Amino acid sequence: MKILGTGLSGLVGSRIVDQLSDCQFSNLDLTTGVDITNEQQVMDAVQKSPAEVILHLAAFTDPNAAWAQKGDKNSVCYKVNVLGTENLVKAAQKFNKHFIHVSTAFVFDGTKEDMYDETDEVHPIEWYGETKALAEEVVQEKCDHWTIFRIDQPFRSDVYDKKPDTTHKLIAGLQSKKLYPQFVDHWFSPTIIEDFALAIQWAAEHKSQGIFHATSNVKVSDFEYAIMINDALHLGGEVQQGLLENYLKTLNRPYQRNTAMSSKKLQETANLVPTPLNEALERITL
Repeated sequence: MKILGTGLSGLVGSRIVDQLSDCQFSNLDLTTGVDITNEQQVMDAVQKSPAEVILHLAAFTDPNAAWAQKGDKNSVCYKVNVLGTENLVKAAQKFNKHFIHVSTAFVFDGTKEDMYDETDEVHPIEWYGETKALAEEVVQEKCDHWTIFRIDQPFRSDVYDKKPDTTHKLIAGLQSKKLYPQFVDHWFSPTIIEDFALAIQWAAEHKSQGIFHATSNVKVSDFEYAIMINDALHLGGEVQQGLLENYLKTLNRPYQRNTAMSSKKLQETANLVPTPLNEALERITL
């Protein structure tokens, strides 16, 4: 399987490449002379590629920095997340490639009590989520062959020094005994990147159409998750409770209270059962 991908050197992408050793990946980014916000560069690269699948992972993912760019269609966030996606979709459509787009739980407003599923209405409340929601619209409206995966707080079992994931940041805080208080009123469903790699493989092989949530299928608060990490890795750290409600008083942007997403659709469709979260945490190398 030949896959042309963006973001393959990043936190998620590099681990997917490691895990799917039977696939042949080609990177589509600035290191290979392609700016995804440049339509002609994207067209030329995709036309030359023998890959049947485009995997789009690259994105502007900093919600705080994105909020400072709110409403600016000339901003880096908008150009990368929306225009970059549009250029890739045009190329996928023109050269008959299956398009796999990686999105986020931030397309939801976070007000739902239960876990979000794929039938829930998209309603972003900040600029990062809005640009990712717009990108999803582009994929669905302008591409005939596509898969959209939504992930949440992805983590990997090994260390990625360039940009540690949330899980490894929590580990560092527990090890240093300097972990800040963890919210008891904020919930999410972490994505295990090693599991996500299998979902990518399935979508690439079967050219599966639709939106799928790729998470651990566990709704957990920040406080609960930190305790799980502490116990799974026997770190001996201390976890204190904090309140998102208090943190919001210091923040100048909206913040979703719940981004937990159910992955039942993916499990049933692809027969991919997520690794139990405790087990995934125990596999982390320190």
